[in-house]
Amino acid sequence: MAFPTETVYGLGADASNSAAVARIFAAKGRPQDHPLIVHLAGVELLPQWAREFPPAAQKLATAFWPGPLTLILKRADGVPDCITGGQDSVGLRIPGHPLALALLKAFSGEASGRRFSGVAAPSANKFGRISPTTAEHVRAELGDAVDSVLDGGECDVGIESTIVDLSRGPAVLLRPGQITPAQIAAVIGAEVELPDAAAPRVPGALDSHYAPRTPLALVIASELPARLAALRGKKVAVLSRTESPSGLKDVSWQTAPRAVAGYAHELYASLRRLDALGCALILVEAPPATPEWQGVNDRLRRASSSSY
Repeated sequence: MAFPTETVYGLGADASNSAAVARIFAAKGRPQDHPLIVHLAGVELLPQWAREFPPAAQKLATAFWPGPLTLILKRADGVPDCITGGQDSVGLRIPGHPLALALLKAFSGEASGRRFSGVAAPSANKFGRISPTTAEHVRAELGDAVDSVLDGGECDVGIESTIVDLSRGPAVLLRPGQITPAQIAAVIGAEVELPDAAAPRVPGALDSHYAPRTPLALVIASELPARLAALRGKKVAVLSRTESPSGLKDVSWQTAPRAVAGYAHELYASLRRLDALGCALILVEAPPATPEWQGVNDRLRRASSSSY
């Protein structure tokens, strides 16, 4: 079943059922060693999945749950390897979408008395492709591979959750998102570190991810006119925070919101629309390189990494 969260739509399965989880991997074409995030109905379920819940995790859960934050914690005994990718850590979050919470609470009630209660839910799309932010996106991409889709409208946030590792001591940012390192540092009273070579594997961290089928290139605003001139005669799509100049031919121009929240909310839907046009290239005007844009810039960098 696919269902909405405040970030993107997830493809859900009982996280304790290895056969159900295997169907997620098959539907997405996802590598078997790629860990999944477990979605929970409430903090009371954390001890089922994590053997340690350090003070920093408690502070972040209080500040940001339900919401777009995933915590990487030391996994409890018995947590299936199919969830963790064989690692000694597990990703957990409580989503902020009311329909997701209702689903998780209903599932938790049915699972009462079980050792584990949680729903594994990676993005409901083919592995490495643009994440879905509407029920229509899920149906168009996965078709009969998903049994049913709960339609909760457009996802509010529009990009995946921030992932913070707390399984090895200091807080480490493994995936940027709407919640920034500065916000996290303000809650825990310590700076958020960058990952090292021993950091746990997490979703969305491959060099190429979130990608349309059409090649995508990031271009700074001042270089956009020259790039378009060099591509004259080819069908090109543009995603920019400014209005389209007059006189452009063979260019499909889409104007994105200027504020980061609106841009993130629209990003994946915009890329899907431009991808469907059959252009030779999608040019994306690079957003500002400021901390609040880190999550958006991360997604665009990975979407462009296998292109020009």
